[in-house]
Amino acid sequence: MIAMPESGALAALAFCAALVAINLASLAVAALRIGRGGADRGKPSVFPMDAPVSVVRPLRGLEAFSEETLLASFRLDYPAYELIFCVADAADPVLPMLERMRAAHPHIPSRLILGDERIGGNPKLNNCVRGWDAARHDWVILADSNVLMPPDYIQQMQAAWRSDSGLVCSTPIGARPDSFFAEVECAFLNTLQARWQYAGEALGLGFAQGKSMLWNKPFLEAQGGIRALNAEIAEDAAATKLVRAAGKRVHLVASPFRQPLGHRDLSEVWSRQVRWARLRRVTFPLFFAPEIGIGALLPLVLTGLALGTAEAALWLVGAGALWYGAEMALAYRAGWHRSPRMLAAFLVRDAMLPAVWASAWARTAIVWRGNAMDIRTRDATPLETGPTAA
Repeated sequence: MIAMPESGALAALAFCAALVAINLASLAVAALRIGRGGADRGKPSVFPMDAPVSVVRPLRGLEAFSEETLLASFRLDYPAYELIFCVADAADPVLPMLERMRAAHPHIPSRLILGDERIGGNPKLNNCVRGWDAARHDWVILADSNVLMPPDYIQQMQAAWRSDSGLVCSTPIGARPDSFFAEVECAFLNTLQARWQYAGEALGLGFAQGKSMLWNKPFLEAQGGIRALNAEIAEDAAATKLVRAAGKRVHLVASPFRQPLGHRDLSEVWSRQVRWARLRRVTFPLFFAPEIGIGALLPLVLTGLALGTAEAALWLVGAGALWYGAEMALAYRAGWHRSPRMLAAFLVRDAMLPAVWASAWARTAIVWRGNAMDIRTRDATPLETGPTAA
């Protein structure tokens, strides 16, 4: 135990209580926000009714749920939309599946664009550029390959568009985990990252998420077009800054879309969380720095060690139960994944958080879509060091 004077003990306890209160408040805000039409739910959408939409999906390789997520693209319940699939490599194994689906749905306008345009170090953005240029309509959705689109996917995106919107997007929600570490990934994605994204939007600090992004094409073209998103190594960070610089806001869909996870192991979860953390640290360092305090385990354990009394230990156990109970309540309220193992998943996630946070500050190397890369700030050039042996 760490011996502390009474004033120091009270300060540690007060600081811990403040962190608990802040996190409980964010959980409450997210619970009120999600599924109820958003922070501006009193304001109607200004999206033109039934306006035609182009959906651009970059594809690379076969994933566990590729058939399901790809097929959902052709089953959207919307009167006027086109699909544009972007594949960088003509030998990609996803192509036979895609061509079968296109042949089976001739009534859905769809196009395949082979080959990317290398505008920078972001492989997904490179893959999307030609699809964006080819889009026929003024409204364009950029959607990742692993997003599971519900039939009303386009309508849900449109419903969040307000008069001050520059972008509407959705954070990914982990679903259908088939292993314990996939549940840990749900704990990261859902009641932690999605929760803070919705709480931030409610405070007027909405930021983009690259999984699903609805753009007004003339608006983005006036700001430099899709190539302007190469200003940052992560296109969603560039999108956030571009929208804010234009005096607009990023809005979120009322209910975020699911991403089926299947099996995950520790190394997969670790590498993905470290990559995202390093990107956030490089692009938004002032917002990233407080992330050390968004998990329950570290502040509660450190405060318990500092105080070293049975009474403090009981208080901290109660605070932890309240914190994790509120996370479970949010998952229940939003209809997200829950299981008897979720408490263990929360604990493992929070044990990983300090190491992920420290790793983000220690290095700038990431592996992204098979490429080992050294990320830099916006004013420097990202260095692509070439493909890894996947």
